[in-house]
Amino acid sequence: MADYSFNAPAIRDRLVDLISAHLKNCRCSRVVLGISGGKDSSVAAALCARALGPENVYGIMLPDGHQIDIADSRRICESLGIHSRTLNIGSMHQALKEQITAPVEETEINGFVIPVDHESDINVGPRLRMTTLRYVAQAMGAFLCGTGNLSEATVGYCTKDGDTSCDFNPLGALTSVEVVEVGKTIPELPMDLVLKTPTDGLSGMSDEEKLGITYLQIHNYLRLGSSGSAEVDQFIASKEKANMHKRVKPPILNPFLLI
Repeated sequence: MADYSFNAPAIRDRLVDLISAHLKNCRCSRVVLGISGGKDSSVAAALCARALGPENVYGIMLPDGHQIDIADSRRICESLGIHSRTLNIGSMHQALKEQITAPVEETEINGFVIPVDHESDINVGPRLRMTTLRYVAQAMGAFLCGTGNLSEATVGYCTKDGDTSCDFNPLGALTSVEVVEVGKTIPELPMDLVLKTPTDGLSGMSDEEKLGITYLQIHNYLRLGSSGSAEVDQFIASKEKANMHKRVKPPILNPFLLI
C-alpha cells in the first residue's frame, strides 16, 4: 500500500489561492457554476466564494422539469450568500425529444429514423445544462467552474460535453472522499448537504448503487494502490481505460504526420 496523508484545511486554503490566482491571471473576476445541492457543487461554490467574494459567484439551479431536492440547492446559495437563478431545462429537453422522435419528412434526402435510446436521453440533461451554463457565463463575462471530482472521472461517471466541460475545475484532483473532507472544514456549508448521499436524480438509485462499487473503494484504489479487492481493482481499471476519452481532448487526425 502507498503512503497517504490528507490535510483538508491546507488543501482547502491552497485551492482558494489557486482559484484566486488563476482568475486574476485570466483577468476574470466572476464565476458561474451549476448548483445541484450535492457535495461537489456545494464545495466548489464555497471555494469560489472564499477566493473571489460571494458577490462574484453566480449559482445556477438547472432542474429538468421537477427536481425533488431543489430546496437543497437554494440552501447552498443562501448559506454562501452567492447570486442565484433557477433556469428550468425541462422544456428544452422535451423539445429535443419531440424533434428526435418526429416522423421523417418526405422532403428529406436519404432521411433516416433515429432510434430512441435511453442512455442518450439520460445524457441530454447534463449537456443542456452545460450549454445553458456556457450561455450565462459568456453573457456575464464569467468563467465556468467545473464541479466533477477525480473519482467520477476515473470510472467515467460523467457526461462527455456535459459536466466535463468547464473553464477550470477546483475539484478535479480530489477524490469523492477528499471533497467531503474539505467540505467538513467549511463552516459556511450545511453539513448535511456535504454528507448527502450522491445520486443522479434520475434513477432513484445512489451513485454507488449504480456503479456497483463504493467511492471509498475508488479512493483507496487511487490513493493506496488497491481498493482492497483484486476483483474491484480490475473493474475500476477497466472502467478507467474505457472512459479515458472523456478526460482528454479529441484526437486531431493530422494528415501531415507520418503513420
